[in-house]
Amino acid sequence: MQPRIPRHTVIAAIIVGMTLVTLAGFMLPPLAAEITAPSPDAWRVLLGLASVAGVFALYARLLWLNLMRRTAAGHRFGLAAIIAVSWLLPLAFEPGRGWENALLLPSGLIAVVLPLRRAVAVAAVATVVTPVYGAFLGVPPLAVLYEAAGVPIAAFSGYVQVWLFHVVQELQEARARAARSAVGEERLRFARDLHDVLGHSLQAVALRAEVAERYLERDPGRVRKELAEIQSMARDAVSDVREVVRGYRATSLRTELDGMSAVLRAAGIRCASPAVSPELPAHVHEPLGWVAREAATNVLRHSSATWCEIAVSADGDRVALEIVNDGAGRRSAPSGGGGAGSGLAGLAERIVAAGGEFAAGPAGDGTFRVAAAVPAAPPPAVPEPPAVPEPLADAPAARPGGAS
Repeated sequence: MQPRIPRHTVIAAIIVGMTLVTLAGFMLPPLAAEITAPSPDAWRVLLGLASVAGVFALYARLLWLNLMRRTAAGHRFGLAAIIAVSWLLPLAFEPGRGWENALLLPSGLIAVVLPLRRAVAVAAVATVVTPVYGAFLGVPPLAVLYEAAGVPIAAFSGYVQVWLFHVVQELQEARARAARSAVGEERLRFARDLHDVLGHSLQAVALRAEVAERYLERDPGRVRKELAEIQSMARDAVSDVREVVRGYRATSLRTELDGMSAVLRAAGIRCASPAVSPELPAHVHEPLGWVAREAATNVLRHSSATWCEIAVSADGDRVALEIVNDGAGRRSAPSGGGGAGSGLAGLAERIVAAGGEFAAGPAGDGTFRVAAAVPAAPPPAVPEPPAVPEPLADAPAARPGGAS
């Protein structure tokens, strides 16, 4: 099962929280020892509480800002303050109560706050100086050895922690860019088809109109002929545009599902292209192809799905398409209410108009399901309305199928 990746701010908050829990394991035992001592010194307890709280707050702030890539030169002063407090605490309290653990606190921030080359140098110096200072404080030899090994490990751990967080953040951003790119490529494809279909026709209409204007006074018969050609070209252009909008002239369900699965995989969503029978009736490709396009757009733009399953079935009376993904729990409002022809609402109207059934919504188990079924038998042909008579008596008849 592929894990779901939360938002980067949630991951950063988890990292900061876990780091503070780790720091608490170092600092709370000696602080508790001061509080529960037989004759606790109120000033020492207050000093310990203030020092631990201040170090924790400053540590969390520096870690959060660097996770969010809000680095600044002033963060070095914050690191210096943590080092100063951590090294002064063992001097201010009685030895043997665990305050020497504070010497390791700044190590995790060295490679987070400082540039990498400088962090390596500082970590190397701290690896030598920290155990020497611990020995000066009277720390047991085993604890000195632990501090000598703990400084580079903590520094490397802090660096890897922030690096992995930034890698995950960049992967999320790359996935979002891939989704936007997929939608943009679809729009560009539609724009190219529309330009190829409509650009030539409009240019031809403009040229015919110029010719008619030239012969307006000299040859009325030529003008009528050019106007009839303009009318015919305009009707053909309208028909071509309808074909483009309807499904890029020849819609193939197999092509649409292959494209959908490829786009989703590029966006980091696990999706396999289903097997589509080559014997599917021709009239089912267009409505079910629209379902595939809209479902892919909704998965990319309105959910954080990690997998998507597609199934095509034919039982003799109808052909069904079902698309299920696991993005229902974090799904935003789909673009289905934008009117007919767009979103899930317009898609439902298309399927119902084709004599089929359509359903879309959460399935109750954290998944979102889109299902459409259309009759296997082709719909009855709708007779075209009669052509409008030409206003010019001697103009040639319009070509068949040209009524708009």
